Amino acid sequence: MTSSPLPRPRGPISEAVVDLLAGRIVGADLPVAPDAEPYGEDLQLALYLAYELHYRGWEHVDAELEWDPDLLRLRRHLEELFLAALQADVAGGDDLDGEIAALLVEPTEGTGPSWRLSQDGGELWQLREYVVHRSIYHLKEADPQAWVIPRLDGQAKASLVTVEHDEFGAGRAEHVHAKIFADMMDELGLDPTYGAYLDDVSAETLATVNIMSFMGLHRRWRGALVGQFALVEITSSPGSARLVKAMQRLGCSEGAQRFYDEHVEADAVHEQVVRRGLLGDLMEREPELRPDVVFGIQASTFLEDRLDAALTAAWDAGRSSLRTAVAA
Repeated sequence: MTSSPLPRPRGPISEAVVDLLAGRIVGADLPVAPDAEPYGEDLQLALYLAYELHYRGWEHVDAELEWDPDLLRLRRHLEELFLAALQADVAGGDDLDGEIAALLVEPTEGTGPSWRLSQDGGELWQLREYVVHRSIYHLKEADPQAWVIPRLDGQAKASLVTVEHDEFGAGRAEHVHAKIFADMMDELGLDPTYGAYLDDVSAETLATVNIMSFMGLHRRWRGALVGQFALVEITSSPGSARLVKAMQRLGCSEGAQRFYDEHVEADAVHEQVVRRGLLGDLMEREPELRPDVVFGIQASTFLEDRLDAALTAAWDAGRSSLRTAVAA
């Protein structure tokens, strides 16, 4: 398993974390409780740097730093800033039935990237940029959600593992969704190396991945991670269908289309497993988690909407949505 090289810092906090990981400072030199914009480039990269130690780690970085107490202290402070902002920006509540009912209503029109790309104005360079942004998660697809498995029981655990089994290729390495996504990147002329575009994506992209890592690493937030998982499995099939349509219109190969084509069928089935087996059983066993599940849905939706808005605003202005236009 390969690790990524350390990315370029985006501010004083991420610079300190990079310096620690590179061995230029010790943990005691890290800032204690720095002020930072919760959704900003500096905080989101610093969180991503800390979280990646729990995935593949970083190239030439001591694995023991995964549990460095000073880094964990700083990470906890940044998480608190991030969490407080999200709790202020979403409605919250415990109306899980209402949240799920809203997710099941597919709109007839929209303005997000999948809508934009499936229409006549969508261009190949925009599709490639979209894939670059999504690579930060999809090259580790389903990994954050795997942390919740030992924190579930009964049918809820069985249902989640059923879906995860498909995400991890149902026993065949060539069918692992992260591998299919990498194949799509290769077909589109992009670098499929894990983390290759970390320097190029925005804080909006990092936040959509960081929220999964946060909820996955904290048992306290297992209900929220289930909510995020349900959101994706219930809503991704129509969006994937629009992206397949976009690829067909743009003349992309069948190999490039395979990833989203796979999600059109798979997630339509997963929706039923998640709603009835995972959510139904979990709410029966632990009804006190209902507000957390709702928060997971709302917080992830909020962050996804911010990313969609950032991409479409850049495209409307005729410019790249990436920090460097590597996919133009």
